[in-house]
Amino acid sequence: MEIPPKLNYMKKTITFLIPLIFASITFTAFGETSKKAAVVNEKCPIKGKAVNPKCTYAFEDVTYAFCCGDCRGEFKEKVTTSLYSQIGGKAAINAAVDLFYTKVLADDRVNYFFEDVNMKRQHNKQKEFLSAALGSPVPYKGMDMRKGHAHMELTEEHFGAIAEHLLATLKELKVKPELIDKVMAVVASTKDDVLNKKKS
Repeated sequence: MEIPPKLNYMKKTITFLIPLIFASITFTAFGETSKKAAVVNEKCPIKGKAVNPKCTYAFEDVTYAFCCGDCRGEFKEKVTTSLYSQIGGKAAINAAVDLFYTKVLADDRVNYFFEDVNMKRQHNKQKEFLSAALGSPVPYKGMDMRKGHAHMELTEEHFGAIAEHLLATLKELKVKPELIDKVMAVVASTKDDVLNKKKS
C-alpha cells in the first residue's frame, strides 16, 4: 500500500475500520529529530555502541539515537524501505489487523479459538508481531509462535482459513499485489511453528 496515492483512501476507510492486520488516524512523515519525542535507546541499534544524543532520527513519533551519522543513515534506509513502510506503516498495520479479526471472528472454522480471549489484547499482540515481522524497528516482545500456539492443536485447515482472511483483508485495503505476495510469504514462513511441526 503506497502512502501517497492511498492516503486519502486510508483516512476515509480507517474511520469505520478502527476497532484489521494493518490505525492511528494520521500517517507520520519520516524525518529527523522530533522535539516532542524522547530518545528511547542508550545503545546504537546498528553497532551497539554508546549513542551520541545529538545524532538522532525520528520514525513514527519515536526518536532513535545513534553513535554516528553512518549508522543513522543505515537505520533510515532500512526502516523507510522495509515492507512495513511500503504497506503504510503503523496506520496500515492497525487497520488491517482490526479488519482481519472481524473476518476471523465471523468464521466458524476458527472463531471458537477466541471465545475466551481478550480481543483488545489479541489485536495489540498481533499488531506488534506483524509490525516487527515486516520490518518495524520496534521489536516484538511477546511469546514466540511455537510456544504461543502449541496448546491449540491447529491444523492445516485452520492455518489456511487464517491465511485466507489475511489475503482478503489485504485485497480489501487495496494493497498492491506484489506487496501482498511479500506479506503472505512472511506469514507462510511461520507455518511450521504455528502448527508445531517438527523442525527438520
